[in-house]
Amino acid sequence: MSQLLEDIFSKNKTADAVFSALMPALGEVLKCDRVFLYLRHPHAQTGTVPYCWCRNYNYPDVSDSEWKKEPESLANEDPMFAAAVRCEPSIFVEDVETANPEIVSKNFEEKSFGHRALIHAHLCSDGLLWGILQPCIFDRPRIWTEFDRQIIAAVVEKISPLAVDYITAAKPSKDER
Repeated sequence: MSQLLEDIFSKNKTADAVFSALMPALGEVLKCDRVFLYLRHPHAQTGTVPYCWCRNYNYPDVSDSEWKKEPESLANEDPMFAAAVRCEPSIFVEDVETANPEIVSKNFEEKSFGHRALIHAHLCSDGLLWGILQPCIFDRPRIWTEFDRQIIAAVVEKISPLAVDYITAAKPSKDER
């Protein structure tokens, strides 16, 4: 892992502090246009995007601090979300335009996010999905290197327990919309 990322984990003690520092640092280390963290309560099936970093104002900020109920159709519309809920390994998409439609719904990605390449990193604990970390590129495909994959694996390992702690403390209700 890069020294910048190691420093974030060693110097920040709360999930909020780690997540706040991590989004821009990960964007710089991976040379991405945007990085966001979707956190979800697996039992309530509610989620929020409290952390989002954008390289500049050309890229949409998807931050949303309110907990919202996930659409029941989400796993059917988005095969990557379905894979995440099954706690499958993180997905590295080099080009949304040419990706296998069984893995990536081009229409869903274009409508919902507008990015061209992305990492769909699954934060799982005890067989449940607690969040998705998503670094992405907008204007071009991207070949994700072994370095990128190692960084994501290390970050996911470190932040998955923090995501569980953050969500457990937030106590989102099943009734949130």
